[in-house]
Amino acid sequence: MSKISCIIITYNESRNIRRCLKSISWTDEIVVVDAHSTDDTKKIVSEFTDKIYDLKWEGFGPAKEFARSQASGEWILSVDADEVVSKELREEIQRMIESCNSLDGYYIPRRSNFLGRWIRYGGWYPDFVMRLFRKDRGNFSHRLVHEEVRVDGKSGCLKNDLLHYTDPNFDHYLEKLNRYTSLDALQLYTRGRKAKLLDILFRPPITFVKMYIFKKGFLDGTPGLILSISSAFHVFSKYVKLWHLKQSGNKSGSKKNSGVPKDPMFPDG
Repeated sequence: MSKISCIIITYNESRNIRRCLKSISWTDEIVVVDAHSTDDTKKIVSEFTDKIYDLKWEGFGPAKEFARSQASGEWILSVDADEVVSKELREEIQRMIESCNSLDGYYIPRRSNFLGRWIRYGGWYPDFVMRLFRKDRGNFSHRLVHEEVRVDGKSGCLKNDLLHYTDPNFDHYLEKLNRYTSLDALQLYTRGRKAKLLDILFRPPITFVKMYIFKKGFLDGTPGLILSISSAFHVFSKYVKLWHLKQSGNKSGSKKNSGVPKDPMFPDG
């Protein structure tokens, strides 16, 4: 059977990483790229693999592409530290590899647990993500955030879920929202995108209506309502930060700014 390498990016994931690593311990190789964690993440990881790399943070895409380059398997399974490969998904992947099929990549349905509830509506499920691909036929886009796997070949879909334990409490969600909206804004800014008044005024409510009404987020109860409102706020924050980056850039005459936190999960400006 072809060799499978699992790649993971970490930064202060001691709360999640053991659960994740246990779920992928059946793979032939585990490659972890760490953004200089300050908690017990690397200590826990060392119990499962010795292929741990410290990397200067330049974005999710470059980090995952580096991890891919260090893997020796024919197949790459990419998971995040807050994700778990279910028993059913593991068995499906193993059957697929054994079958010697002709496909080069697979989208996996991801099911997210938000504030203790498995979300099924609002456009969150099934959230198909390209996570399994042949190493020599796929690579990661060099984006700061929301990186994508680009597969040169034929792709298919698996049936069983990748479990995503995204936000156990609202404080955690807000912390992550602040990080990701900063990265989203910076990514748009470096591409020359400007935040228009209409973006700030209309995109947030449109996001809420789309998720909560048209994609039936209301069927997920209170967590569905919270998620829809929070997603609208995510959009609002992203465009406000983009506007602020533009204002700061105009004043300094440069795209370097002080609006992005100095954090391993952020570029240094």
